[in-house]
Amino acid sequence: MEVELTVVEKSDRLDRCLSQLLKDISRSRLQKLIQQGNVQVNRQICTNKKIKVSLGDHLLISFPPLQPSNLEPEPIPLDILYEDDSLIIINKPAGLVVHPAPGHPTKTLVHGLLYYFPELAGIAGVQRPGIVHRLDKDTTGALMVAKTDYAHQHLQSQLKTKTARREYLGIVYGGFHFQSPGNFSTHDHKEHGTINLPIGRHRVNRKKMAVVPVEKGGREAVTHWEMLEKLGNYTLVKFRLETGRTHQIRVHSSYFGHPIVGDPLYSSKRSVGVNLTGQALHAHKLSLEHPVTGKPIEVVAPFREAFTKLLTTLRKRYSNT
Repeated sequence: MEVELTVVEKSDRLDRCLSQLLKDISRSRLQKLIQQGNVQVNRQICTNKKIKVSLGDHLLISFPPLQPSNLEPEPIPLDILYEDDSLIIINKPAGLVVHPAPGHPTKTLVHGLLYYFPELAGIAGVQRPGIVHRLDKDTTGALMVAKTDYAHQHLQSQLKTKTARREYLGIVYGGFHFQSPGNFSTHDHKEHGTINLPIGRHRVNRKKMAVVPVEKGGREAVTHWEMLEKLGNYTLVKFRLETGRTHQIRVHSSYFGHPIVGDPLYSSKRSVGVNLTGQALHAHKLSLEHPVTGKPIEVVAPFREAFTKLLTTLRKRYSNT
């Protein structure tokens, strides 16, 4: 496919000019098209993204065919909380893997998205079309998916600059009191605080992550927490992610002896009287700016059935304690 354009503004860099004319395509993708020789300025191939173009210049952009995907769309039910021309926000159930990975080649969220939204095939890579961020297989709740290349870049930028907020609710073992003041800050009698401990791959169990010093490969990981409700020997906690490391909340919670209830990797298999698919961790709220209009969007994901049942059971069990 080819697109012809005429420069209608004053002199500017080629990549910036294209970004203004083609708002649905990220600048990084446009820069790659320039670098690959797919852009002509006044019928001459140009591979310099910084070259100045001027009013009236003729631009021709050639879009190479999309890399074919071997993913077969599958009719996986989607609980859609929000949708427009730029993005989708779904309430992910437990047990659903977000994108294909070793051991999970089919029946992922991506397969379901391609079934209902085939236009996502060209957004942000073959294996993860439209995926802006991910949730662990057994973590439930709000997850956003971009419908355009521009929206994908914009939403990822919001996560990087921390203008988008992700809040989780989790039920942990114990009273959620930390013991090592060098690793976190707390206020108001330890009712809320911040964990700032780097996370990296576990040295022995490669399926797990762990608190790992930066000098040994750990990456910065910051989790804000707030105790919401004590339920006997359990606590309902609100978490807000400042970074997005793999298993971040699960690792930080278990490190201090308060793993998420039902976590198959980071907690012992203690019975709580409720049949859980996985950990009791739910991505409760997403707050972001719309990538096109700039208007604020706040989406709250209702609890999935197992989380509600666990919370109700614990409240009844410890109502008189």
